Amino acid sequence: MIFDESGKVIASAQKEHTQILPKMGWVEHDATEIWIAVQEVITGALREANLTGQQLSGIGITNQRETTVVWDRQTGEPLHNAIVWQDTRSQDILDAIPNEKVARITYKTGLPLAPYFSASKMSWMIQNLPKVSAALQSGRALFGTVDAWLVWNLSKDHNHVTDVSNAARTLLMNLETLAWDSELLEIFGIPEAALPTIKSSSEIYAVTSSDGPLKAEIPIAGILGDQHAALLGQLCLEKGESKTTYGTGNFALLNTGTEIVRSKNGLLTTLAFKLGDQPARYALEGSVAVTGSAVQWLRDQLGLIASSSEIESLAESVPDNGGVYFVPAFSGLFAPYWRNDARGVLVGLTRAATKAHIARATLEAICFQTLDVIRAMESETGVSLKQMQVDGGITQNSLCMQMQADILQIDVSRPVIAETTALGAAYAAGLAVGVWKSTDELKGQWQESKRWKPNPESQLPTVGLIQWKKAIERTLNWL
Repeated sequence: MIFDESGKVIASAQKEHTQILPKMGWVEHDATEIWIAVQEVITGALREANLTGQQLSGIGITNQRETTVVWDRQTGEPLHNAIVWQDTRSQDILDAIPNEKVARITYKTGLPLAPYFSASKMSWMIQNLPKVSAALQSGRALFGTVDAWLVWNLSKDHNHVTDVSNAARTLLMNLETLAWDSELLEIFGIPEAALPTIKSSSEIYAVTSSDGPLKAEIPIAGILGDQHAALLGQLCLEKGESKTTYGTGNFALLNTGTEIVRSKNGLLTTLAFKLGDQPARYALEGSVAVTGSAVQWLRDQLGLIASSSEIESLAESVPDNGGVYFVPAFSGLFAPYWRNDARGVLVGLTRAATKAHIARATLEAICFQTLDVIRAMESETGVSLKQMQVDGGITQNSLCMQMQADILQIDVSRPVIAETTALGAAYAAGLAVGVWKSTDELKGQWQESKRWKPNPESQLPTVGLIQWKKAIERTLNWL
């Protein structure tokens, strides 16, 4: 996406890439395919805007955070498919960690011990892929999240860097020091030399190669994990401000300022962002593993819809869910439950149930899972949300957003630019290269495009919630 200095979208291009599912619980991406797709969409967006790469002030990168890539520093070739954040194959590695070390890991990183995060994915690659362990021994292997992989490929000098928001999601960075932690590296068996250098979220890391898709040397000046970028894109800059992003998964973040708030209710304590030399900002996060990807599942695995956008009209064709509830715990349950033993359930089926009821139950599941996270966040902070700021692809689904307002019984507000992840990355880059002098300049750019008000007559927050809790119970202890 290309933005101007007013935060307006000038042009965009997008391309879906392949989801690789080799075994139950395994989710992979082809890192080379991602790099090729990135080059294609850069070219496509520049063409649509009738711009050359030389006319850009800077580049910001945002990415799905915990997805882990390993590649050869000499050849630039990936040594294996990227292991995606949803992948659960490394659970056995985590189960073998002694209890006394688990508490240390959680205290230092703010994260529970879960296969969601990058460290155990790296350990699995080292232990199970001879090509990776051999490359490590010879000093050729490089690990990174997708941001590091893209910077390495885009940059003139193949710089190996990441930012604090991505590093905070590996289980290897200490939240207080903002550096790789030697104790954590030892626990997971990962050499620091194979990891990227940790930088702030907004600074000039490198310049692009003139041989690359931009055909020019342009500063790479912003890196943010997708949810952190959305927090910045929604301009939730102050303590107590919150946003919820609806993407492949759902992620609610609450800015806690410069204070590290250690969760007691199953939320993640995470780094929000660090803008250049300014102090790091922290956040509480509630993560839901499967929301938009549940719609993809209806489309790709079940064939109930031909395109993701069809779910809204299909769900609207029935007045309610017909008693059907769907908990898409495909990779276990994330916040606030953190149950890796859970698996997905479709309950309440009768002969009268149709694919329209399943479609409606899928949208309701997105909203009920979000409710669970918001209630945990309110319990943690003692602050009740007065309205919810939302962004991401599913917010284009008006029925889903109305359900969300009904279930939460508060207003739901969507900004003009729903793709706030990309906007946040642009803000980070623009601040670093001087397009904007400070975040104060950005605050006037936020504009609302649509607001959904709760229906006080809705049964969703009463009967619906009771049934949802019963459905959650059915998912537990499956493994």
